[in-house]
Amino acid sequence: MIAVEGLTKLYGDFVAMSELSFTVQPGQVLGLVGPNGAGKTTTLRCLAGIIPPTRGTIQICGHDLARAPVAAKQELAFFTDEPRLFEYLTVAQHLAFTARIYQVRDYERLARPLLEELEIADKADKLPGELSRGMKQKLVIACGLLHSPKAIFFDEPLTGLDPLGIRRMKDSILRRAREGAAIIISSHLLHLLEEVCSHVLIVKKGRKVIDGTLAEIRRIYAEQHGATNLEEVFFHATGEGGVPPQNP
Repeated sequence: MIAVEGLTKLYGDFVAMSELSFTVQPGQVLGLVGPNGAGKTTTLRCLAGIIPPTRGTIQICGHDLARAPVAAKQELAFFTDEPRLFEYLTVAQHLAFTARIYQVRDYERLARPLLEELEIADKADKLPGELSRGMKQKLVIACGLLHSPKAIFFDEPLTGLDPLGIRRMKDSILRRAREGAAIIISSHLLHLLEEVCSHVLIVKKGRKVIDGTLAEIRRIYAEQHGATNLEEVFFHATGEGGVPPQNP
């Protein structure tokens, strides 16, 4: 489970995120939505332990991220929109290196199915320079899933993937949710979120606008504003003069 309480991040006088609270239960997929500059990436970087919050608490699978950072990070995976790899390690060597870091025993048994699921099993001996951007992204995802994380964060996960890769990625996200992972996806592709997310959190200018189940949010906005899909909900919730529904 992911539990966030009062998350606030300040950069001097600039408020990147203010008093954000929400939870993601095992099996849930939360879509983190907002305009550019709303604080989405800042939130994910705080949740992953990359940057410390100014105040607030973050619990990852029962571990306080500030008090037990190693235990918390062993349970999570964070995928950014820009794959970062070691240029002189092959695909197979990346997985071996990751397995050593996370102390994954008998990792070959797990690595092969991951490479096949992501359709890069035939690239095991290739260096990153020999891979397309989409294949690099798949390698990063394979490495991140190797230790079977229970909390997974995606920041624009489909960047660089072709249509088949996008379909495979959506299937992979839903599979991990069915297996009990708590997942957060930040993306501007609202149609993607409608296909895979069970819950939605909308933020604007560093503050929460609304969160809840996707079905309930769509129902309320349909009744109050005539919105029929997540895109229309987004425009109503984040546009100038937009307000949350009366009974979120």
